[in-house]
Amino acid sequence: MTASAIPGESIDLQIADLLSDVQFPTNKDALVDAAREAGASNEVLSMLDGMPEQDYVDIASVTRLISGNYSPGLGA
Repeated sequence: MTASAIPGESIDLQIADLLSDVQFPTNKDALVDAAREAGASNEVLSMLDGMPEQDYVDIASVTRLISGNYSPGLGA
């Protein structure tokens, strides 16, 4: 899947697409690894890697955190 290559797709949607196969709950390192394997951009990998070391219960908890730390609509 090359979801990160869709022009104009918001960062939240990119992350949701990239992590759609992840089994939750999971930790930050597993999210970064899954995104890397799915072909995430360096920008997305950097955002995920900057998240706190903790367990995430679902994709919404990840995208909420990303949206809170980066301006809405930030994307490719």
